[in-house]
Amino acid sequence: MESMLNKLKSTVTKVTADMTSAVMGNPVTREFEVGRHIASGGPGMSWRIYNGTKKSTKQEVAVFVFDKKIVDRYQKFEKDQIVDSLKKGVQQLTRLRHPRLLTVQHPLEESRDCLAFCTEPVFASLANVLGQWDNLPSPVPIDIKEYKLYDVETKYGLLQISEGLSFLHSGVKMVHGNLSTENVILNKSGAWKIMGFDFSISSSNPSDAEPKYACKEWDPNLPHLCLPNPEYVAPEYILSVSCDAVSDMYSLGVLIHAVFNEGKAVFKVNKQDIYKSFSRQLDQLSHLSPGVLNRIPEEVREHVKMLLSVTPNVRPDADQMTKIPFFDDVGAMTLQYFDSLFQRDNLQKSQFYKGLPKVLPKLPKRVVIYRILPALMSEFVNPDMVPFVLPNVLLIAEECTKEEYVRLVLPDLTPVFKQQEPVQILLIFLQKMDLLLTKTPPEDIKNSVLPMVYRAVEAPSTQIQELCLNIIPTFANLIEYPSMKNALIPRIKSTCLQTSSLAVRVNSLVCLGKILEYLDKWYVIEEIIPFLQQIPSREPAVLMGILGIYKCTFTHKKLGIPKEHLAAKSLPHLVSLSIDNNLNLNQFNSFMAVIKDMLSRMEAEHKTKLEQLQVMQEQQRSLNINQMNQSEETKSTPSPATQVRDIDELFGGGSGSAGVNGKENGSSSAASRPSRVSLTLEEKQRLAKEQEQAAKLRSQQPLAPQSVKPATTAPQAKDLTSSLLNSMTSINNLSLNSGPRGTISSAFPSGPIMGGMGTMGPVTNGFNSPMGFQTGGMGIGMRPTTPALYGGMAATTSTPNFHALTQNQPGKQTNMSALDSLFTPNKPKVSLNQMAPKPAQGTTAPSPWLNQIGTGQPSQTAPVQAAPMGMQGGFGVQTNPFFNPQNFSQPVAGNAMMKQSAPVNNDLKDLFG
Repeated sequence: MESMLNKLKSTVTKVTADMTSAVMGNPVTREFEVGRHIASGGPGMSWRIYNGTKKSTKQEVAVFVFDKKIVDRYQKFEKDQIVDSLKKGVQQLTRLRHPRLLTVQHPLEESRDCLAFCTEPVFASLANVLGQWDNLPSPVPIDIKEYKLYDVETKYGLLQISEGLSFLHSGVKMVHGNLSTENVILNKSGAWKIMGFDFSISSSNPSDAEPKYACKEWDPNLPHLCLPNPEYVAPEYILSVSCDAVSDMYSLGVLIHAVFNEGKAVFKVNKQDIYKSFSRQLDQLSHLSPGVLNRIPEEVREHVKMLLSVTPNVRPDADQMTKIPFFDDVGAMTLQYFDSLFQRDNLQKSQFYKGLPKVLPKLPKRVVIYRILPALMSEFVNPDMVPFVLPNVLLIAEECTKEEYVRLVLPDLTPVFKQQEPVQILLIFLQKMDLLLTKTPPEDIKNSVLPMVYRAVEAPSTQIQELCLNIIPTFANLIEYPSMKNALIPRIKSTCLQTSSLAVRVNSLVCLGKILEYLDKWYVIEEIIPFLQQIPSREPAVLMGILGIYKCTFTHKKLGIPKEHLAAKSLPHLVSLSIDNNLNLNQFNSFMAVIKDMLSRMEAEHKTKLEQLQVMQEQQRSLNINQMNQSEETKSTPSPATQVRDIDELFGGGSGSAGVNGKENGSSSAASRPSRVSLTLEEKQRLAKEQEQAAKLRSQQPLAPQSVKPATTAPQAKDLTSSLLNSMTSINNLSLNSGPRGTISSAFPSGPIMGGMGTMGPVTNGFNSPMGFQTGGMGIGMRPTTPALYGGMAATTSTPNFHALTQNQPGKQTNMSALDSLFTPNKPKVSLNQMAPKPAQGTTAPSPWLNQIGTGQPSQTAPVQAAPMGMQGGFGVQTNPFFNPQNFSQPVAGNAMMKQSAPVNNDLKDLFG
C-alpha cells in the first residue's frame, strides 16, 4: 500500500513539475490557471493540451503549450525554423474566425521555455481518438483510451471539416496545406475543428480573380516539424511542386480513409526517399484496388475514390462534398441545424424544436448530452422559445443519470422554475413533475420545485389551477410528508374555499380524495373532515365530492373513521347534506348507502364492545365468587395448628365455662374480627357499633362477684335480675378485658380438664347443673387430655367462685325468665328459658338455642368424627353465625346444616343490632 502511494505521489509530482516547468514564466499564466494535461495535437503532435480556467471569469479554456525542450537536439537555426513555423500557424488561426475552425481565446505568448495560447475547451485531437497517443500523459487518460466514434459523429465531423475547407477555399482563398488527423481537434462538445495552419498558402491573385497558390518545393533536409505530414499531402505537391484547393481535397480523402481505418493513411511514405515513395504511390492510385477502400461506407466510397484521384480536376470541391447523400443523415442534419441556429428566426426554431423529440431517441446519448443539450440550454434566455425547448430538455433529462442531471441540466433549469410567463412553462413542468421530484436533490425540491407547484395552485388562471389539481395526485407519493401536510394541502383547502369556479372547487375535492392514502389517519380526521363542513356551496358536484372523501376515509384500510367521530360529527353532517334539494334520486341513494354503512359499522363495533365488557364483568364476578368460596373453604377447613386457636377464641380465650357468657364472648370476638369477604355498608356499620360497644365495656371497672347464699327452702320464684345482671357483667368484663392468651381468667372449675372434645364430660357453667357438650367435629386435631389447658395454654390464674349461685335444688329447672331483660326488650324472640338445658334420659339435652343454629349431634358417647370442623353442626366456625355474621342470610353447605327460617334470621340480626 505504501509503495502504491509513493508511486502515485511521484507521478503527481512529476506531472505537476512538468506542467509547471512547461508554462512557468509564460504570460499566459497571468490570466489563466493551467490544469491537467489532457491531450496532444498539432503538427507532429508537438502541442500539449491542458485544461484551464480564466482567473477573472472562471471561464473554461484549453491551454496549448509547446515545450522548446523538444527541439533541443536540433541546431539553433533549425530550432528557429520550427518555432517560426509553429508561431505562424497559431497566428493564422487567431486571425481566422469560423465555427469550423478552432476558436482562439488568447493569442500566442512566448517565453524562454515555451510557446502557449488558449482556445475554447478541448477534448482531444482526432489523432488521439484514433489511437495516436504521442506526447500524451502517462498513463493515457481513460476517456481518450476508451473513446469510440459513433456513425453520426463521424458523418457530422467529416461534414464539418468539409464545411471548414469550403470556408477556406471559397471565403478566404486559402489552402490549408496540412490537413490531417493531428490538425483536427474535437472540442468539449464533440465538434470537429480545424487547426494547424503552419503550411497554409493564401491566394496571390486579387479576390475577384481566379485564386493562385504558390507552393514551396519539398526539402527533405528540413526538420519534420517544418514540413507537412507527407502521408496526407497530395502527389502533385511533391512531384510537380504545385498545389491548389483540390490538394486539400486529396488530404480530405486520406482523412476519411484514416477515420474508418483506425487512423491509418492510405499509403506508408518513406520520408528518407520521398520522391520514390510518391512515384510508387502515384502508380497505385492510378490502379486503386477495391481492398483499399473496403472499410469505408459504401455510400461514400466512390466519393473517397474520386478524392484520391491522381487527376486533380476529378476531385470534388469542398462545397460539393457537403452536399453528397452520405451526409443526408437525420442525426448529422440535426447537429448541423443546431450549429446554425443563430441564423434562424423564432418561427423556424419553433418548427424545428417541435420535431426534435422524434429525432432525439435515434441519437447516441453522448451526442445528445454534449452536443444538443448545451444548444438547447442556450435558448432559455429567450422566453418565447422556452415552451418549445423545455420538453426536449426534460426528455434528455430522463435519459441522464442523477449525477448528470444535477451537473448538466439542473443549473440551467433552476431559473426557469421561477418563470410564470408564458403559462405553458408551468404546464410542462407539472406534466414532468415525477421526473423533477425523482432526480432533483431534496434541497432544490424544497427551494425551487415545490414553490412552483404552490404558485400553480394559487395561480390566477383557473385552467392552470385545474391542471395542477389534476396532476398533483400523480406525483403525490414523491412529495415529502411534511411538505404535503404543511404547505400543499393548506393551499388546496384555501383554493377550494376561496375560488369562485365550480370546476376548481370540485377538482380540489377530487385531488384531496386521491391523495388521502398518502396522509396520516389522524391528520385526515382532524384537518380534512372538519374542512368539509366549512365548504359553503351546495352544488350537487360539490356534495358528491364531499361524500367521496367521507367514503374514501371510511372504507380505507389505513384510515377509517372512529365510531365516536361517526356518531358525533360525520353522520350528522352527512345526514344534513343528504336531504339537500339539489340532489337527485341517485345521488340521494348514494348518500344513504354510505350513511347506512356507517351506521352498520358503528352498531357492530359498539355492540361488540359491550359484549366484551359484559363478558369481562361476568368473568370478574365469577372470579370474586371463587375467591369468596376459597376464603370460606379456608375458614371451614382450618389447619390443626389453627383449630385450637379457633376453639380458644370460641370460648373467650380460656378453658372455663361454656355457658351463656361463653357464647356471648365467643360471638363478640368473632364479630369483631374483620372478614376476608368484602362486607356491605350495613354490615360494616353493624360491626362498627359492636366494636364501639365492646370499647365501652372495656372502659368500665370490673365488678367483683358477690357470694349469694344458697336457698335452703323449696325453690320459689324470685327476681334475680339485679344479682344475675351484676354477675353477667362481671363475667363479660373478665372475658373482654383478658390479656394475651394463656393468662385469661377462665370460668371453668379447676378440676380435671376435658380430654377430647368428642367425649367431653359435664361442665358446669356457674349457673345451672352440669352441662354437656355435644360430640362430633370438635375433636379433630385436639391434643390429649392433660392437667393443663388446650395446646399448652397456661393454667388459669383466678377462678371466681360462683358455686353459691348454682346451689339449686336438684331435679328442678331454674326459672330464667327474669334474664330476658338482658336482651332487646322490644323483640324478645328467644328467651333464656329456651336456652336452659333440658335433661334427657341418660344425658344432658342440648339447648334449644343451639338447635336453631345447627342440627342435633350424636350422643356424647359416640366416637370422635374425622370430619372437617363446622361441616356437622355444633360450634364449628362455619356453622356459627357469630363468626361470620354476614353469612346469616346465606345457606350453609353440608348435610348437617338446616335452613334457617326468617324469624331466626331476624332474631340474630336483632341480637347483633
